[in-house]
Amino acid sequence: MNMEFSDEYFMKKALLEAEQAFEKGEVPVGAVIVVDNKIIARAHNLTELLNDVTAHAEMQAITSASNFLGGKYLHNCTLYVTLEPCQMCGGALFWSQISNVVYGASDPERGCISLNNKLHPKTKIKGGILEDQASSLLKRFFIEKRNLN
Repeated sequence: MNMEFSDEYFMKKALLEAEQAFEKGEVPVGAVIVVDNKIIARAHNLTELLNDVTAHAEMQAITSASNFLGGKYLHNCTLYVTLEPCQMCGGALFWSQISNVVYGASDPERGCISLNNKLHPKTKIKGGILEDQASSLLKRFFIEKRNLN
């Protein structure tokens, strides 16, 4: 039985990843990559834990999905990510040739779409899915971080 899942369903899964990042003291960004309604990669920010500025949720998810598929291109895949990808992640998404990017909260200062960075010409982009939940988690994280310092 092939069930169709909504963007909201998969974004909720990405939000669960973001919650894991939050619990680890990481900026709470989560991502899942889906093909044929099946999650093939789950990831969240690990920059602090790995001491690696490139360990963004999207980068972790791209690597995991590529390993799962056995190739570097993510054709017919959709990335669900709680925050608009940055320029670095946008570049990696360009090279992966991912078919779809769905994000929650916009990032007007650092987001690749906001800054007019180009993704692959065949990549479709949709933003604002569960934006309030994604934004709320990020705001809560930074409020708590400020209060601890």
